[in-house]
Amino acid sequence: MTTLSAQKLRAQLTTAHRHGKHVDLSGVTCQGVLDLRGCDLSGFDLSGAHFPQGLDARGARFLGLSWFTGIKVGSTADFSTAIFLNDARFEAADFQGSAIFSDTEFRGIARFDRAQFNAGAQFQRTVAYGNFSLEAAHIQGKASFRSSEWLGGLWCQDTSLAPGTDLSHTQVHGRLWLRGAQLGNAALPAAAFGMAFGYAYR
Repeated sequence: MTTLSAQKLRAQLTTAHRHGKHVDLSGVTCQGVLDLRGCDLSGFDLSGAHFPQGLDARGARFLGLSWFTGIKVGSTADFSTAIFLNDARFEAADFQGSAIFSDTEFRGIARFDRAQFNAGAQFQRTVAYGNFSLEAAHIQGKASFRSSEWLGGLWCQDTSLAPGTDLSHTQVHGRLWLRGAQLGNAALPAAAFGMAFGYAYR
C-alpha cells in the first residue's frame, strides 16, 4: 500500500488533464488533510484510497473521470461548490465524518451506490445532469437534499435514509426509482420530493 503526503498527492492530482488519460492512485493512503480547494484536477483513479484526516475539495473542478470507488474518509469530506465535468463515482465509499456536497454540480453521472454515510450527508442545492444513483446507500444522521435538482433522474433502489431527511423543494426530471427505499422505518414515498416530472417506480 502506498502512502503519500497530502502535498505530494495534491501535486499528482493537479497535473495537466489530458483527455482519455488518468492518474492511477488506487489504494493510496493520504497523510494529512488533502486540500484541493479551488484546484483544477486531472482524471484520476483513487479507488480504495484512505483519507484518515479528511479532504477539502471546496470549489474544485474535476475535469476528467473521478473515481472514488471504495474510499474511506476518517473525517470531514467537503465537496461543496465543486464541479464534476465528467462522471463521479463514489460506489461503496465509506464516509466516517460529515459528507458535504452542498451546491455541487455533477455534469456526468453521480454514483453513490452502496455508499455509507455514517455522520450525515449534506446535498443541498446540488444539480446533477446525468443519472444520480444512491442504490443501497445508507445514510445515518442528519441529511438534506433540499432544493436539489436531478435532471437525469434519481435511482434509490434499496436506499436507506435517516428519519427527518429533508427532501423539500427538490425536482426530479425523468425516472424516480424508489423500490425498496426506506425513510426511517417506512417506505420512501414519491410525495417526499418537491416535484417529480417523470414516472415514479415503487
